[in-house]
Amino acid sequence: MANRDNTFQIEVVYALPHIQILKKLNVPTDCTVEQAIILSGILDQFADIDLTTSKLGIFGKMTQRGNRLQPHDRIEIYRPLVIDPKDARRIRAKTKRIQSQLPSTM
Repeated sequence: MANRDNTFQIEVVYALPHIQILKKLNVPTDCTVEQAIILSGILDQFADIDLTTSKLGIFGKMTQRGNRLQPHDRIEIYRPLVIDPKDARRIRAKTKRIQSQLPSTM
């Protein structure tokens, strides 16, 4: 649902472990994901965001930079994983197994 001036509202979100950013802005009806991110100013705040390599989503579903937006879309900029979730689980399981084999101290 566009306004009379052919714009509609969207959100751009980005999260770090210590801060979460949510920016609401009005964009033109033919705006792409990349254009909206640039318009939001978030790239000026966070130099580590690289749109050529960052994964992007709209409400948790992967999207491309050139996709057109719909009213009320929420663009999510994902950070790279520090460790693969499967590897993290293996490490936790191994640590737990080792700890269970240690003699208990009372």
